Amino acid sequence: MSNGPGGRAGRLRPQDVRDATFTAAPRRRGGLDPEQVYTFLRHVADEMSRLHHELDAAMTDAVRVKNALHQWQVQHAATCAQPPAARPAQQQGGGGYGNGHQQQGW
Repeated sequence: MSNGPGGRAGRLRPQDVRDATFTAAPRRRGGLDPEQVYTFLRHVADEMSRLHHELDAAMTDAVRVKNALHQWQVQHAATCAQPPAARPAQQQGGGGYGNGHQQQGW
C-alpha cells in the first residue's frame, strides 16, 4: 500500500484512503478480492469525511464559545475594577428574607 501523495507518512485524510493502492498478491498465495477492498476503503473514507466535518463544526463552535467567554471576562473585570460608587446600582433584594422586609441595621 502506498503512503499517500509523494509517499509522505502523517495524518491520514479521506482522500488518502480513496486513493490507496495495493500490490497484487501472487496467484498461488490467494489474496483479497480487490473490489471488496476498494468498496471498504470508500466506506472508510466517507466515514472519515463525515467525522472531519463534525470535528470542524465542533472546533468552530469551541472558538465561538471561547471568544464569548473572553469577552465576558473582559467586561466583568472592567466592572469589578470600578469603585463602588461608579458601579451600576444593584437592586435591593429585601435583605435576604424573601418577603420584602428590609434587614434591620442593629
